[in-house]
Amino acid sequence: MVGNSDEQLLAILATLEECRATLRRDGGLDTAELLSVAILDLRMKLSRIGDAELKALCEEIMRPDGERQRRRPQLRVVK
Repeated sequence: MVGNSDEQLLAILATLEECRATLRRDGGLDTAELLSVAILDLRMKLSRIGDAELKALCEEIMRPDGERQRRRPQLRVVK
C-alpha cells in the first residue's frame, strides 16, 4: 500500500513540477513559488523527512560558519 501511495505521490510531483515550469515561463512567478512549497512538502513525505529534521537543517544552515558545530550529521541523505 505504501508503494502504491508513493507512486501516486511521484506522479503528482511530476505534474506539479511541470505546472511550476510553465508558470515560471509564462510569468506566474508568485503562483510558481506557491507550487514550490507544495513540491517541497511532497518530497519531504516521499523521503520520510519530518518537520523537526527540516527545522534542524534550516537552523544549521542559518548559523554563521564559525558557530557551526562539527558533529555527526543528524539528517540522512536521501537520493
